[in-house]
Amino acid sequence: MIDTEPDDLFDRPSGPVRPFEFDADVARVFPDMVRRSVPGYAELVGLSGLVARRVARPGTRCYDLGCSLGAVTRSILRQVTGEVRVVAVDNAPAMIEGLRARLADVPHSGRVEPVCADVREVAIENASLVVLNLTLQFIPRDARLELLTRIRQGLVPGGVLILAEKIQVSDDRGGRFLTQLHEDFKRANGYSEMAISGKRAALDRVLVPETIEAHEARLSAAGFVGVERWFQSLNFVAWIAWT
Repeated sequence: MIDTEPDDLFDRPSGPVRPFEFDADVARVFPDMVRRSVPGYAELVGLSGLVARRVARPGTRCYDLGCSLGAVTRSILRQVTGEVRVVAVDNAPAMIEGLRARLADVPHSGRVEPVCADVREVAIENASLVVLNLTLQFIPRDARLELLTRIRQGLVPGGVLILAEKIQVSDDRGGRFLTQLHEDFKRANGYSEMAISGKRAALDRVLVPETIEAHEARLSAAGFVGVERWFQSLNFVAWIAWT
């Protein structure tokens, strides 16, 4: 078991906040970061494995696009046996290195193919499941439809996409309430006001959220015949899209 270091990246004032990137510093604290920053993250990862158990087919592939340190990849391995390969893709070398280390003592990890590449440049072939877990929001907005269309074309009949995203909320009472609750969630998990504001500044224009309606319209435009919103925790939402 690899120890997780506490996320203190934005607790140390060091001049202007630089844009967020998935470098070695982020990889070092990433498990703690997502646990304390993303409400429902552990449940979403576990449920993704259950979806995989239901839809993954022998002889096909599962893709974990934007895999980071491989939480979803490991969840899939725990739930899916047999001749199903998992292609785990991330463009950050530090994340792929961390993924390899975390797979070292995981049963059946030989079925995982780690790939260090931009998810937009990876061929999606013979896939029964593709997971985009908090990944599309980091892709340029004008490239998102093309990526989803390629995923749709690479899925076998009956294949499934899991898409999970932080959503853009409206500037009304309900939207502001969700935003405030998310910040309260981070405070309750020990983040300082400096850390909350620093990370917000670092993610500005790097993580670009969209509304629920925009995501669902794009999934339809990409050719998915069914879209089900199946998970939400505050301003984080997940969909299942069917071929």
